Amino acid sequence: MSALEELATLVENGKRKLVPAAAQACVDEGIDPTTILNTMIGAMDVVGDKFKRNEIFVPEMLIAAKAMKAGVEVIKPLLATAGAPQLGTVIIGTVYGDLHDIGKNLVAMMIESAGFTVVDLGVDVPVQKFLDAYEENEDVKIFAVSALLTTTMPAMEETVAALNAAPFRDKVKIMVGGAPITQEFADKIGADCFTADAASAAAAAKQLVA
Repeated sequence: MSALEELATLVENGKRKLVPAAAQACVDEGIDPTTILNTMIGAMDVVGDKFKRNEIFVPEMLIAAKAMKAGVEVIKPLLATAGAPQLGTVIIGTVYGDLHDIGKNLVAMMIESAGFTVVDLGVDVPVQKFLDAYEENEDVKIFAVSALLTTTMPAMEETVAALNAAPFRDKVKIMVGGAPITQEFADKIGADCFTADAASAAAAAKQLVA
């Protein structure tokens, strides 16, 4: 098995303690850091597909995402010097009045695994904080807005309305998700994209910036 194949297998299986050494082994072999990154992204694509087929569940997907993150830490300094392509910045947060973060955190990890820079605003995020995040960060491509309660769906509607009215609207896409959210609701409030789970969110984010 090649160093890259071993790294991919370890990421897929969520072997967080072993991934950094495997990533370093790829570096030591002189493999381009962008190739190493893309190998790990490919492994997370496999994980996402397994999740969609109900072969694995949220805990396994979280573990794999954490394993990849450990590998990325090894190659991050090299990626900067190699000028590895970044897909852009995603601003993510749970709307005001809602303190749920497990789903949001998983989406953030999967989107980061797909090659984006993720800025996580946390939970109970006021509308203005989403708007300010555009000015405070570079190359913002997507806003990912989460709500986990039916009672905070109006807060999501308000947040999306504010983003739709913002002067930068034509430069960004708006993704929404969370347990009570549907495609119909996403269409009604003017979001660009709805996804039902974290694996779909990562794939959708890539399509939105393609």
